[in-house]
Amino acid sequence: MSTSAHGRVIVGLSGGVDSAVAALLLKERGYEVHGLFMSNWEEDDDAYCTAAQDFQDARAVARELGIPLHRASFEAQYRERVFEHFLREYRAGRTPNPDVLCNREIKFGVALRHVERLGGRWFATGHYARVVEGPSGPELHKARDAAKDQSYFLHAIERSELARTLMPIGELEKSEVRERARRAGLPVFDKPDSTGICFIGERPFREFLARYVNEAPGPIETPEGEKVGTHRGLPFYTLGQRAGLAIGGRRGHDERPWYVAAKDARRNALIVVQGHDHPLLFSSALETGPMHWLMEPPAERLRCTVKVRYRQADQPAELEPRADGTARITFDEPQRAVTPGQYAVVYVGERCVGGGVIEAVERTQAPRDRVDTVRPARWSGSAGPI
Repeated sequence: MSTSAHGRVIVGLSGGVDSAVAALLLKERGYEVHGLFMSNWEEDDDAYCTAAQDFQDARAVARELGIPLHRASFEAQYRERVFEHFLREYRAGRTPNPDVLCNREIKFGVALRHVERLGGRWFATGHYARVVEGPSGPELHKARDAAKDQSYFLHAIERSELARTLMPIGELEKSEVRERARRAGLPVFDKPDSTGICFIGERPFREFLARYVNEAPGPIETPEGEKVGTHRGLPFYTLGQRAGLAIGGRRGHDERPWYVAAKDARRNALIVVQGHDHPLLFSSALETGPMHWLMEPPAERLRCTVKVRYRQADQPAELEPRADGTARITFDEPQRAVTPGQYAVVYVGERCVGGGVIEAVERTQAPRDRVDTVRPARWSGSAGPI
């Protein structure tokens, strides 16, 4: 039984500076703080998995703060609920975002149930986002540090889970977080940020994907059908990608770089264009799958801003809700490399109100008929990790 005025809070301690300072701040506020280290990807021969060192760092933080540290492995659930979906999407020619699923299924799913078993009244994380009490319940808002805001990755969690969640560093700039850690003597105050896939870490992504997805070489073509190279398999390329195409100088073409504009899964062809701002790289609208809302679902058109990838600036748009729970989003200005399988996340001001998987895009200029651009369940791409 907790004797703290605020009750027991279980902080997801990752071994990094953000979660360490989250625990520090909550202890200073009078909570009974426990740490929970989650290890969800363990391979003995994997040189890129940092779980062992991260656990030691989490132990050092807990020792410095004088708090208990629990450890749990959700590896089976991660592989079943996140990683298998990740692979299915890639094999289908789409580009998923595993961090969104990781938050929904693991951190705010099975981990939250584990928090209950540990007697936690609250669950806290080191996310850069804010939970704000609104007129009709908890709301998810952007972090004060716009450059670090992670609300994009949190849009798919349930609103009821927000009511039990604390995100104390959402009010701080990253520089303040590191300074608080340094002043408190936390050993991870200068530990570099992790930028890899949720729980899998930082690694050469193509090399990693090739362990699970077979190569299937095919032609690289222009929209007019001219072959300009050979690709190693559609899952290994993303919309808007420039690097790794291995297209040298071509007779009849200028020196502008080539970019991936489409994937034609029926013919196993990768479609490329020249120039960063080629019209085939831009979309004026998109359609989502079922929307997940962190507010009452709108009954009418909604003026909003939208992100179609993390770190993108908010893009003014109009959302048209549909009776089947999906939505059509029309942008004020065309957007580059909108990617099926990624998420369109919706904001009203500073508040994140929901999002959905991008299922289809409407190009500002249509390629020739034999390339499927309207229903790109067979198309994919990303501004992401490849």
